[in-house]
Amino acid sequence: MSILSESLSRIKPSPTMAVVKKATELRSAGKDIISLGAGEPDFDTPENIKQAAIEAIKDGKTKYTVVDGTIELKRAVIGKFKRENNLIYNEKQVTVGVGGKHVIFNAILATINPGDEVLIPAPYWVSYPDIVLLAGGTPVIVECEESADFKILPEQIEKNVTKNTKWIILNSPSNPTGSVYSEQELKDIGEVLKKFPNVHIMSDDIYEHVLYTKNKFFTIAQIPELFSRTLTINGLSKSYAMTGWRVGYAGGPENIIQGIAKIQSQSTTNTSSISQAAAEEALNGTQDFIKKRSDAFKERRDFVVKKLNSIEGLSCKNPEGAFYVFPNCKDCIGKKDINKKEIVNDADFVTSLLENTGVAVVQGSAFGKEGYFRISYATSMKNLSEALDKIEEYCKQLS
Repeated sequence: MSILSESLSRIKPSPTMAVVKKATELRSAGKDIISLGAGEPDFDTPENIKQAAIEAIKDGKTKYTVVDGTIELKRAVIGKFKRENNLIYNEKQVTVGVGGKHVIFNAILATINPGDEVLIPAPYWVSYPDIVLLAGGTPVIVECEESADFKILPEQIEKNVTKNTKWIILNSPSNPTGSVYSEQELKDIGEVLKKFPNVHIMSDDIYEHVLYTKNKFFTIAQIPELFSRTLTINGLSKSYAMTGWRVGYAGGPENIIQGIAKIQSQSTTNTSSISQAAAEEALNGTQDFIKKRSDAFKERRDFVVKKLNSIEGLSCKNPEGAFYVFPNCKDCIGKKDINKKEIVNDADFVTSLLENTGVAVVQGSAFGKEGYFRISYATSMKNLSEALDKIEEYCKQLS
C-alpha cells in the first residue's frame, strides 16, 4: 500500500516550475541559459515598501497576526478596492493569504464537494485545474480560440454550465496570453451568468496594473447583480514586484471569506507579519512607479511581438496586458531540429529549443492549448534580444 494519498495522483507538478528546474540544471552543468519561463518581474520591490518592512522589524511586529490578515492591511485592501474598482467591502468580506495562489487554493477547498464542476477557459493558468482536482472537484475546460483573442464567449459559458457548476474562473489580464476582457465583454458574459444564480465567479485580477489599453480596467464584480457571488482575487506579486513576500488578498461574500479563514487556520495561519506591513505600505503609499513599470513592459511587448512575427514558422497576437506573449508554433510541428529529432508537439518544440539554444520557454499544452508556447518578457531587453535571435536561428534550422 502506498503511503501517498490518492488525491496526489490526480495532479501534476507545476509545468512552469519544471521549466525553471530544467533550466537551472542545464545552467549548473555549465550551459548558458536565458530563462523566459517564470512569471516574475525583474524590477526590485520599491524602496518605500522595503523600508516599511524594516520598520516593522524594528518595531517588533514579528508575532502571529489574525489568521487572514491584520486589521490595518484589511483596511488597506478595502481602500484599494473602493479607490480603484469602486467595490465596497467590509472587514468580514476581505481575506489575506500567502500569495494569490494560496487564496485561490483555500477558496476552492472551502467550497468544492465531489461532483462539483468548475468552468475554466483555456488557455488557463496552470494551477487552476489541479487545485480543483485536489479538492475533489471536476475542472470543465472550455477551449478558447486564437481568433477570439483566447477569451471565452458568452455562448460557450451557456453551453457548458450544468446543474453541477459551482464556479467559473476568469483571469484578466490573462496568464498565459495577456488577453484582457473589455467592460462590454464582461457585461455580455454577465448577462449569461445572471441566468445561473448558483454559479459563483472567481475573478483573478493579479495582473490588473500591467495593462496597455487606453480603457480603464474593469472587473466583473463591478456588475451590481454579480457582486454578491463574485470572489475578486488580487495580490502584490506582479504589480509591486513582491513575488517573494507572498501576499495575496481577496474580497467577496462573507460566507466564502469565513470558509477561507477556517481552512487557513488549519494550514498556514497568517502570512508573514513583516510582509503584511510591507503590503500595507504598498497599497497605501505612492503608486507612481506602477505606470513607469507598465510602460517598460509595453516597450518590451512591442519589441517581442514584432520580432516573433518576423520569424518564419511563428506568429503572435499582440496582448493588451500582463507580461506574456503566447506565440503560435504549429507550423514548426512535424519538422526536425538540427539533430534530426522530430518535433511532434509543442512540448518537443520547447524541449528542443532549450537543449539546442539555451532559451527556456513553456509549452502551450501546459496551459491547456496545444501548438503554442509562452514567453515571459519580464526580463531585460538585452536578454530578450539575445533570446529572440536564438529562437529565430533555431526556427531557420528546422527542416
